[in-house]
Amino acid sequence: MKNTLLYSTLLGLSTLFLAPSARAQLLPQPWVSVGVQESEPTFSVGVRGLGLGLELGLTDESAVGIDVMKFISPPLIGQISGYVGVGLYNDPDNGQEFAYSAGVQILPDGNFFFGAGYHNLRGINGQIGFKLY
Repeated sequence: MKNTLLYSTLLGLSTLFLAPSARAQLLPQPWVSVGVQESEPTFSVGVRGLGLGLELGLTDESAVGIDVMKFISPPLIGQISGYVGVGLYNDPDNGQEFAYSAGVQILPDGNFFFGAGYHNLRGINGQIGFKLY
């Protein structure tokens, strides 16, 4: 029993220290995003980790909100992740608005990653992020 526990612990630790994909899931990956909605710029900052994302956005009409996203990576293509998200925005003129988004992020080798997406309140956007591992 003692040996099984020791081997299990060593295997788990080796996964964290040796496998880059495991480390990538545990360390947050921040990004910034610039978009356009009806010819006006929109902005956001976000972070992803453990297959989930959180994004703080600003629309062209000064509405501020938070989106929660779920990232999905297809099997055998670990460098591409699609995402879907929902959010809630507070618009000074219209009150609270429900938001939805979808997009893709490409995580090539190296420290930077890129993405593109659509958000119903912030429009089409481009993303650039930094891997912390």
